Amino acid sequence: MDIGLAIRTIRKQKQITIMQMCEGTGLSKGFISNVENNKTSPSIATLESIADYLEVPLPYLLLSPEQRMNVVRKDERKETTAGSGQIKVQHLTAKGAMRMSIVELPAGASTGVNKHAGEESHLVLQGLIRAEQCEDVEILEAGDSFSWNAIVPHEVTNIGEEPAVVLIAVSKELDLDHLLDK
Repeated sequence: MDIGLAIRTIRKQKQITIMQMCEGTGLSKGFISNVENNKTSPSIATLESIADYLEVPLPYLLLSPEQRMNVVRKDERKETTAGSGQIKVQHLTAKGAMRMSIVELPAGASTGVNKHAGEESHLVLQGLIRAEQCEDVEILEAGDSFSWNAIVPHEVTNIGEEPAVVLIAVSKELDLDHLLDK
């Protein structure tokens, strides 16, 4: 955790000088310099004063770079296939136990029946699908969404004549190839 670098980065992004920060927090120039260079460990009260002045929540200063926003550019997405190569999976982003992907199912393709720990939320972006979970069966089209507890067996099938595209968010560590390759 590099609190000093986080403080300096935010201060510079906001175009705040060390002197302005001294005036705004009541801290000395030397102390702020030592904090930014990780030569001293400020108290929580001091960090709170700095965070308030910088207009950021205190916990933000305590996050490691890996814990902050994760960005995956469109051309950096990992793409895989499932279901004998028929189903295309674009892995959009992942953070902790949350994963988000876009799944494209050709006409007639199905994920097969699956079950796993966690929860899933789906948004149909294109096409016509049938979502089945035990006795619950729904026909969904573009713009419709649904979610379920994934420990109960479930299946998604493209019942349209065109490819179906579904945005899927999964709340547990999960390899979507495994989910779809049955």
